[in-house]
Amino acid sequence: MELFVNVLRWLCRRFLRIRVNGLEKLNFDQPTIIVANHVSIMDGMILVSILPPDAVYVIDRTMAKQLWMFIWIRKMIKIDSFNPFNVREMIKTLHSGAPLVIFPEGLLTRTGTLSKVYPGTGFLSVKTGAKIQPIWIEGVQYSPLTFMKNKFPTTLFPQVTLTVGESYFAAKQPGMSRKVQKLQWSDELTIRLQELGVRARVKEEVNLFDEFVATAHRFGLSTHVVEDINRFANYKQLLVGSHAFASAFHRLFPNEQRVALLMPNVIPHIVSFFALCKLGKTPVILNLSNGGEEWLENCRTTNVRIVLTSKTFVEKAKLEDAIETLTASVQVIYLEDIRNGLTIREKISASFAARSKRTNSPKHGEVILFTSGTLAKPKGVVLGHDQLYANVQQANMIIDITKDDVIFNALPMFHSFGLTGGILFPMLFGVPFYLYPTPLHYRSIPDLIYNRFATVLFGTSTFLAGYAKHAHRYDFKLMRYVVAGAEKLQPEVRELWLRQFGLRIYEGFGATEMALGIAMNTPMFFEEGTVGRAIPLVETRLEPVDGIHEGGRLFIKGPNLMKGYLWPDRGFEAVNDWYDTGDVVKIDERGFITYLARLKRFAKIAGEMVSLTAVEELAASLITDQEVRLAAVAVADPIKGERIMLYSTIELDKDALLQRIQENHHPLFYLPSKIIKVDQIPLLGSGKTDYYHLQQLANETN
Repeated sequence: MELFVNVLRWLCRRFLRIRVNGLEKLNFDQPTIIVANHVSIMDGMILVSILPPDAVYVIDRTMAKQLWMFIWIRKMIKIDSFNPFNVREMIKTLHSGAPLVIFPEGLLTRTGTLSKVYPGTGFLSVKTGAKIQPIWIEGVQYSPLTFMKNKFPTTLFPQVTLTVGESYFAAKQPGMSRKVQKLQWSDELTIRLQELGVRARVKEEVNLFDEFVATAHRFGLSTHVVEDINRFANYKQLLVGSHAFASAFHRLFPNEQRVALLMPNVIPHIVSFFALCKLGKTPVILNLSNGGEEWLENCRTTNVRIVLTSKTFVEKAKLEDAIETLTASVQVIYLEDIRNGLTIREKISASFAARSKRTNSPKHGEVILFTSGTLAKPKGVVLGHDQLYANVQQANMIIDITKDDVIFNALPMFHSFGLTGGILFPMLFGVPFYLYPTPLHYRSIPDLIYNRFATVLFGTSTFLAGYAKHAHRYDFKLMRYVVAGAEKLQPEVRELWLRQFGLRIYEGFGATEMALGIAMNTPMFFEEGTVGRAIPLVETRLEPVDGIHEGGRLFIKGPNLMKGYLWPDRGFEAVNDWYDTGDVVKIDERGFITYLARLKRFAKIAGEMVSLTAVEELAASLITDQEVRLAAVAVADPIKGERIMLYSTIELDKDALLQRIQENHHPLFYLPSKIIKVDQIPLLGSGKTDYYHLQQLANETN
């Protein structure tokens, strides 16, 4: 028998090239429950190759019939749902000192993400005092012996990595109901496995172009991956374009480290982005909703002397004057001129390079985005390729989006939601996606979603409200994920989508400084009214704020945290271990985060902290029209310190608002001193309210 196991061990290490990270964490000096994610029917055999011979494997009775030729090499406990003696046998095994191996999902994953985790492991740990030792199996999803052959390209001998995590003991909470304890055991194991899975996938040295090349060859160069309003492209076409542009960029500006991109959501923007990454140059993505002066300031902040844009875009967007302002200080180069100037040698070389898996791109690359400028002037956010890559891996661990899906992305690349979620995520995981140049075409976008068979949609609360208003009830018939971020999801929008389309919106919470994601609701962990739980490996802590009695100021850290800021007036400033989000949130016992407001979005009135966001929500509760915009700001008051001014695009009854405030048991401080009707409220390109300019207006009129 051991001869067969040794042969099996040799075969696994020879053909699957098994690597084990953290092997030193495995010790069996006390009762141990080994738990692992369940990817393929090979999982048990892979674990046999590294675990001691006395380990006992828990296996489903149906699966045991399929693996009949292997079950005799190790002791097995065959289980089914209706046999209570299974648990007794497991407890007996642990008391004997033999390690017990369990796949807590109970079934093979169909998507590569973690499935539902049963609480039985926690019960066994509490009952026997056994420690739980998690192991993450990575790479086997690309083998033919999975249920994911239609979702991942397969290879006969994939490279397999086993990552051993830290062991822990499930805790029994006195006075807590058994139902709640079971949920707690399941939650804890799920989170630990998800975090271990992300640790197994993240890398310290990453170039996004290299990852793009690896994905292209894994899924096939002929695979159709992206479409915009003018064309579609497969991986080969994107690679040829990236190699060709990289060659031209090196010829035209070899010594420029940072290069700005000024383009909408079109394929040439993606090609230019990856071409710069290939050269180790830093793409600086300018906000399209700004103008020439703002772009000039962004270029000065980042020391950019080259701006890449498109003649077609400039003409259609009528940006000639803004470009003229830019050319006074920087060189503007049009992609059409670069494409027309490609040499025969560059074209041929790019065609051959696209077929090669080899790359020699510099590591430790960077991308620079800009903060939204909601409350202050935008500053540059320096994100490493490793941080962007970590964030897409974190997202991939908690949402089951595969090549069977189609992502519709109208969010611009200058916004981290559009770049990380709408472009890098599908590009690096082989998910087809459609690019649309603006999220504001409320009438056109629902019909495009219907015609492109989209299953995933990213948007803000404002944009989703607009789509719902103009959509046919059948436009979103294939939709699986509607993800909202960038601003607070309004309850009316959530209810509208559920009522009209039967779709649950998954609200998330992010920041440019975190490459995008901080927290997100998912099908596994969902709590209405919250922004979900922190994504894997993002740590949170709250600090109390004087005058705020609920929640606290949120500090976070994780592998997706930026390198630092580029300030317009003082250059680069590295971030500390913990990033101060400036947001006030509360976190419940299960880890769900409820967003309250930006700390700067509080008014201090007679010593009392009043949430301006809460004032807006109280006013919004009086209105049924989704097109209405509201915005509250605080201005100086000689007696009370500050007072509130509420701007609205319709007339509001102050007495009705006072009644609503009293109904919700808020102090009278929540009543604005003035309600001002305006034709429109200034917005940013992301659809969020431009509080920075609104505050300036309020200060002038105060």
